[in-house]
Amino acid sequence: MDVANQLVAQGQFTVVKQPLGFIKVLQWIFAIFAFSTCGSYSGMFKMSVECKNRSYSNLGIEVEFEYPFRLHQVYFDAPTCEGGKPDRQFLVGDYSSSAEFFVTIAVFSFLYSMAALATYCFVLEKYRENNKGPRIDFIVTAVFAFMWLVSSCAWAKGLSDVKTATDPERVITLIRACDDRENLCKEVHDPKVSGLNTSVAFGFINLILWLGNLWFVFKETGWMAAFAGTYVPSQEKQPAPDSFGQGGYGQQDPYAGTQGGYQPEYGQQGGYNEDGGYNQGYDQQPTSYSNQM
Repeated sequence: MDVANQLVAQGQFTVVKQPLGFIKVLQWIFAIFAFSTCGSYSGMFKMSVECKNRSYSNLGIEVEFEYPFRLHQVYFDAPTCEGGKPDRQFLVGDYSSSAEFFVTIAVFSFLYSMAALATYCFVLEKYRENNKGPRIDFIVTAVFAFMWLVSSCAWAKGLSDVKTATDPERVITLIRACDDRENLCKEVHDPKVSGLNTSVAFGFINLILWLGNLWFVFKETGWMAAFAGTYVPSQEKQPAPDSFGQGGYGQQDPYAGTQGGYQPEYGQQGGYNEDGGYNQGYDQQPTSYSNQM
């Protein structure tokens, strides 16, 4: 009890209120509905054979069948209307493969959903560590979604064949005494297959749940951020206008003055003086050619 109380105390049951955990609860419930409605089925139909000689008639021929629907092993005894030993007839078809495959997928889905819920509640941090847990969960969820698609379609086809093989009007054609028009053969009770129809519906509901769960598990994998990150560098490769301010067009022109152009320094020597003459800036006197002579 102490260990159980400790686990309950450490559990993070708020995840059940989130889509990731809540949809796992639905998968767990509907998986139970799927394999229980199919795996626990047993049905019966009833026929009557009224012979010309009433003493040989049998007005209550009951035929029972059940999961896994190996109908070729199901038999019944019908009167020959001639006296003597009854005629034993077998139903036609073996539909155990599709039914067992459907139930197997439902059972494994039930087990995996229960294990995933326990992981979410008790080791959620380790589950999200390095995104390994969500990625494994995503792959397994995708596999189960595909398996639900295949198994539900296969079982829907198998159920259609089961209905045909257990149709009393069709089974009556197997009775030899019914070939004689003087004998009256008719169905008394049809098999109730509403439970099997429900199992097919639960199969496709599970398919929708597992497909929908792919999105919520995918968001936990971190792949979405990786896909989004691939487009960020491509946008950053084209520099924004701010990038030109770094050693580009945004720098101030070294040749431009405060007034926006090249301003010569007229205050230097070599300009025009106040007397109107041009001062070249040389201190020596003009050369006298007379001295050279």
